[in-house]
Amino acid sequence: MCAPHALPAVALSELDVLLRLFAPLFTQPSFFYAKRLLIGAILTPGRRTVSACLRILGLEACRTFQNYHRVLSRAVWDPRKASRILLRLLVSTFAPRGPIVIGVDETLERRWGKKIEARGIYRDPLRSSKRHFVKASGLRWVSLMLLVRVPFAQRVWALPFLTALAPSERYAQSRGRRHKTITDWARQMVTQVHRWLPERAIILVCDSTYAAFDFLHALRDAATVITQMRLDSGLYDPPPPPPPTGKPGRRRVKGNRLPSLRERLEDPATEWKRVTLRTWYGRAKKTVEFVTFTAVWYYGGKPTIPGRFVLVRDPEGKLETRAYLCTDQRMKAVRILSFFVRRWQMEVTFAEVRRHLGVETQRQWSPLAIARTTPVLLALFSIVTLIAQRLHLQQPLSVRGAAWYQKSIPTFSDALAAVRRHLWAAENSSHSPADGDHEVIPHALFNRFADALAYAA
Repeated sequence: MCAPHALPAVALSELDVLLRLFAPLFTQPSFFYAKRLLIGAILTPGRRTVSACLRILGLEACRTFQNYHRVLSRAVWDPRKASRILLRLLVSTFAPRGPIVIGVDETLERRWGKKIEARGIYRDPLRSSKRHFVKASGLRWVSLMLLVRVPFAQRVWALPFLTALAPSERYAQSRGRRHKTITDWARQMVTQVHRWLPERAIILVCDSTYAAFDFLHALRDAATVITQMRLDSGLYDPPPPPPPTGKPGRRRVKGNRLPSLRERLEDPATEWKRVTLRTWYGRAKKTVEFVTFTAVWYYGGKPTIPGRFVLVRDPEGKLETRAYLCTDQRMKAVRILSFFVRRWQMEVTFAEVRRHLGVETQRQWSPLAIARTTPVLLALFSIVTLIAQRLHLQQPLSVRGAAWYQKSIPTFSDALAAVRRHLWAAENSSHSPADGDHEVIPHALFNRFADALAYAA
């Protein structure tokens, strides 16, 4: 077994305390390799291939390198159990009380190759617009993220903890299986979270993709769902009381038809209320006008969905008018809007994991390795945030700025830099004096620094 000589366990206290919680999921040898692979993924700039992780750790001469690849492609460990541990860590650190706000969204990992069997051809959301449609080959992932305020960042972040691969319809047909839609995957994942945390109230925030009758009806006991709605949705009064006992006929599922959201928007008699929200999609404050009411959403043959509807417009006329549904009729409209605007942070997280954690740069071909690598890289965003929060409690995180770019609050790049400094300092702690302006850096470590800079992509 090739031991990484430059990573003394006594120095990596913050990371060790965190990773030991995941040790029961692995055999002892597999955990040894998995832990080093995770450290390498944090330290590596550019592509997150296994080879790059080994090089940044100084293990390019390790002859048992295949064991690191097998952590992803062959080792027996359950990613769902790892997601459960990570979720409990995030909740205990950032949301110990109150409802748990979770966002669900899908992202496309652009990948080519005949060996990637689960890939499909999808609309590329990053390159497409309302007038321009771009298709791309890749893997589609459904991710659940905890939408919670991070103390050192002083704002809400989206922290991934559970991600599942949603194979293409062609992949399911080739294997004689039933194709599961995005909402099918999301329903199973949210139900799983409810089983993990049955004592906590869950608020699920999602876009209009998940405004589906079967999806909302299936989660009626598991979570309160807040989703965007179409303006032409059919709305009705609640059903009247049931008929007297013994009277024939089926019980009504809806009452009289109500004006649609679009009709309310165009009606000059509609009474609008004005409110200023503290945060609005990256802006500090935003004043909007809204109308709210309770109704039943119904379409022939589908389950009825009672809820609170909120119609929102911009008094300045710059933003598109939108409507939202909350399956909890008692929730206030302002609270519904404040929860929904957190969803924007999911887009920020997807962008950050591509920019800083190498999503779409890995090169695994094994189906099992593909199904594990991207969820691990997404979860690495949350792991880095957890370690950065622990470091922040010891000393406030430093912020990288410049004369042309003033920044006072740490972003994820600052959190990742702080964790990397912590790991490099821990590695060099046994070689440097306690005081003084000069530090002794081992020759091997210096060469690894130089190599990482010289070959950085």
